[in-house]
Amino acid sequence: MKVSKHWIEAWTRPQWSAEEMSEALSLAGLEVDEVALAAPPFSGVVVGQVLSVEKHPDADKLNVTQVDVGEEAPLQIVCGARNVRPGMKAPCAKVGAVLPGGFKIKKAKLRGVPSFGMLCSASELGLAEQADGLMELPADAPIGEDLRAYLDLDDPVIDIDLTPNRGDCLSHEGIAREVSALAETPFEQPYTIKPVDAAFESAIDVVVEAPEACPRYLGVEVRGFKNGMETPLWLQERLRRCGVRSISLVVDITNYVLLELGQPMHAFDADTLQGKIVVRMAKEGEQLTTLDGKQLTLKPNTLVIADASGPIALAGIMGGEATAVSEKTQRIFFEAAHFTPTAIAGRARQYGLHTDSSHRFERGVDPELPEKALWRAVDLLLELAGGEVSQVVRRESAEHLPAPTMIRLHQEKIERVIGMVFPAALVESLLKRLHFEVKAVEPGVWDVTAPSWRFDMAIEEDLIEELARLYGYNRLPESAVHAPMQLGQLPETQLDEDRLRTALVERGYHEVITYSFIDRDSAERFALERQLVSLANPLSEDLSTMRPSLLPGLLKALAYNQKRQQLRVRVFELGRVFARDGEGYAQQHRIGGAIYGSRKPLHWDTPVEIVDFFDIKGDVEALLAAADLDVVFEPTSHPALHPGQSAQVVHDGTVIGWLGQLHPQLYKANKIAQPVFVFELALEPLLQARLPQAQPVSRFPEVLRDLAFVVNADVPVARLDAAIATHAPAILKQWQWFDLYEGDNLPAGKKSLAVKLRFSDVERTLEDADVEAAVNQIIESVARETGAQLR
Repeated sequence: MKVSKHWIEAWTRPQWSAEEMSEALSLAGLEVDEVALAAPPFSGVVVGQVLSVEKHPDADKLNVTQVDVGEEAPLQIVCGARNVRPGMKAPCAKVGAVLPGGFKIKKAKLRGVPSFGMLCSASELGLAEQADGLMELPADAPIGEDLRAYLDLDDPVIDIDLTPNRGDCLSHEGIAREVSALAETPFEQPYTIKPVDAAFESAIDVVVEAPEACPRYLGVEVRGFKNGMETPLWLQERLRRCGVRSISLVVDITNYVLLELGQPMHAFDADTLQGKIVVRMAKEGEQLTTLDGKQLTLKPNTLVIADASGPIALAGIMGGEATAVSEKTQRIFFEAAHFTPTAIAGRARQYGLHTDSSHRFERGVDPELPEKALWRAVDLLLELAGGEVSQVVRRESAEHLPAPTMIRLHQEKIERVIGMVFPAALVESLLKRLHFEVKAVEPGVWDVTAPSWRFDMAIEEDLIEELARLYGYNRLPESAVHAPMQLGQLPETQLDEDRLRTALVERGYHEVITYSFIDRDSAERFALERQLVSLANPLSEDLSTMRPSLLPGLLKALAYNQKRQQLRVRVFELGRVFARDGEGYAQQHRIGGAIYGSRKPLHWDTPVEIVDFFDIKGDVEALLAAADLDVVFEPTSHPALHPGQSAQVVHDGTVIGWLGQLHPQLYKANKIAQPVFVFELALEPLLQARLPQAQPVSRFPEVLRDLAFVVNADVPVARLDAAIATHAPAILKQWQWFDLYEGDNLPAGKKSLAVKLRFSDVERTLEDADVEAAVNQIIESVARETGAQLR
């Protein structure tokens, strides 16, 4: 939020420079991003009055003017502005003046006519991005006065980055309160706000059907004002310094009150209202065209201002086009209401909007502020355009209005939390500087009531933070922390996640962290049978659904790297995935990875080979080896994977993940040029480590046997492996498949698999009969389980 230092000084006057004020605010928790003057540097520009205008003798679009700048004789200036006219006052850059960008004004001849200066537009002075003609100054502007002094353009503008809990500081009055408390200077209202006597009774009635969302609604009708009055320059300037463009007098007044006091307001063209104003929740499918021309289809969770024709405004967000104030408006209905943060939070985003009004109501606005803001706006309108005012239309629901917060504060806890002794007098002084009501209950104990604008005060620690903040964090003593430091102990049956990370990093992977929110189309591709979790108030359509899989984020990371000419990428992530589980939600911790590009890093002595299914399978096997987990890989089908190049990972009869080549449609949709191979595993089974079991080393020789089985080509090696493991005799210590043969000398549809068996016993030397019995047992079990025959 941008605030004017000189505007703040209307309430309180600390003897601080802009830098000192910025530092104090930052140290107090209101971080200052930037300090800049209200206008870029320029000099030699004064208030001038055009005395006469004559056509240039040799140029149709130029005029020769005589301009009074408060010197003995007027200046002759050639000017091409369309709005130049006798009697007007405008900025005049005299010879020797320097404009923004270092442009120096010199004597010149334009088409043969001498010119001794330059009449300026707002854009030429850096006061606007563009301008259509000269900047017109008020009729009472003193001729010859330096323009920077007249418009107070050396006013420092402070850009403050506020945390969401400090909605009370989203105004100049709120910042002035903070400055007053920090500088210990008086805080005084610079003007008197009081109700105006009613001249008539308004015909506009208001009904609040949702008092829990709008516990206070005030409105007043104004008529008889001079429509079309231009916003005075002083008001335009204050809006400009805060980044707000001047639109019309009525709209500018509501924006001015917003910036000054922090209360959002709205003005309706009273003649366009049909029947009563009703504050209610929207009905499904109702339509509203907003002031910026957007046509919205409303949802039932949206609070609206409506009349007999339907919604005419999004409450606390934006008004509607049909009831907007225009140059033809004869009657205005000013609205100032208190909307609860829960009624407004997220509603603007769900319609793709963000306004100054919604920004404040989402964070909270002082519930006592609407009446003050209403009369401030009325006073400004009557002062600038005249008119008469109706009685106030007031609708309040006392049971739904926020009650003052009273918090019990203990001196002992202050000292324990902050680490220093705060005398009772200092505690009371600091809190009263923040306008808190402090009542001593007993020595060292207070009942503290927060002012209506400090709605962020809820617990004792909030008050303690205020004391530390106002006293100065930089003044608090430093002390060493005394606490028992105990390292967490990981049981032997639990594997550290870093061990899995290390296993993948050693194979060339990089860890990434991606968003838990993804678009719905990507979520549906990887959801399988899981029910998706959609966000009620997504930041955007691309972030509308909780991810059911890690892979959509990994694919975005691959695509991002490929666009940056990375030819070989391996990424992985540990994270949670989400799904509905009956009436609730389920979160599962997973590890996933994705690879594409060349199998090995680029090297002059290594041919380029593209990764395939067995590369990703090897990586998964390395991961499983790090976890010491026995699994079986089984062919499967997955909607996101390539048919015939996908497998599921089974542990103890339960599917714990899958791997394979991504379906070509998916990696092409992500604009990835080469095949992508992915895996995703449930993390919990991988973290269940086996307890180490000591085994004696046999002193007796091993016996080796090789067997070759002929089996149907569609039978995976894993089934033969499982058959051996299930029925392995005690003396079988290890086996390893070492050969696959398909071709001549084998029946069609068959393949030959060879395995090496290692037998040993720790107590004796094995005899041939022992080994033969074990081999026969293995042959029988493999034949029985898979139909394989010994070759």
